[in-house]
Amino acid sequence: MTGRTPPLGDQQGLWQAVLAAAAGRCQCRGTCGKSHDKDGGRCPAVHGGYGSRHGTGPVRLLAAPADPDGLLLPAHLAAALPKGALAAWCPACHDATRRAAAKARRAAAPPAGSDSLFDL
Repeated sequence: MTGRTPPLGDQQGLWQAVLAAAAGRCQCRGTCGKSHDKDGGRCPAVHGGYGSRHGTGPVRLLAAPADPDGLLLPAHLAAALPKGALAAWCPACHDATRRAAAKARRAAAPPAGSDSLFDL
């Protein structure tokens, strides 16, 4: 697989357009929990390059919702988003941002009521 081979489901070239707009680099600016200060505030992961840890292999960027809350959308809704609502994510930043968004959503949710049949 070459550095710019699109995923199988990219018939309309959406992934390629998102990757081109990102210049082949992860667009995370710290929503993953890392500051990325050493790299000008943006993740240094480049599509086809190698990860920072030994043995991570080549980086394969994803086209996913740019908004962290959008990462929690069901797959069929995320797939229907326009190019402008998508960003290039490395797997590490994507997963960390999705976990942070899920945690924030759980913290903002109202507390669950009592499940008991009878209040004593």
